[in-house]
Amino acid sequence: MAELFTATEFNQHLAEHKLMGARCAACGEIHVPPRPICPECPEAEMTWEELSGEGKLAAFTVVHIAPTMMLDAGYGRKNPYCTGVVELAEGQRISAQILGVDVSDPASIAIGAPLKVAFVERGEGDEQKTYLAFEPA
Repeated sequence: MAELFTATEFNQHLAEHKLMGARCAACGEIHVPPRPICPECPEAEMTWEELSGEGKLAAFTVVHIAPTMMLDAGYGRKNPYCTGVVELAEGQRISAQILGVDVSDPASIAIGAPLKVAFVERGEGDEQKTYLAFEPA
């Protein structure tokens, strides 16, 4: 059976606390989140590759008006959270929640700060899901 490179499979790897990308067999580029076809060459032969989980903060924002999923997790006007774009050690960029930073003082959050992958479990029982996040290294 051929491997699938979809959000569902990516999320299954997150549940195993693995940050995975899809590497193109033809050009060697890694794509995160994974894609079934390489946008660079466009080759369809992809393989899963576990990434280091290390990176640096490339951009961020502090969110006070949260979407429903984050409201359900306890965030909102009185409990804002940080989300950002992380440049991975492998060179790709991915967005995720940034944990362990002072959202009450956004000026203290530094672009270029070293980060490491974190996995956040939300929900209970069959509804539990693992989300990608990063925290200071």
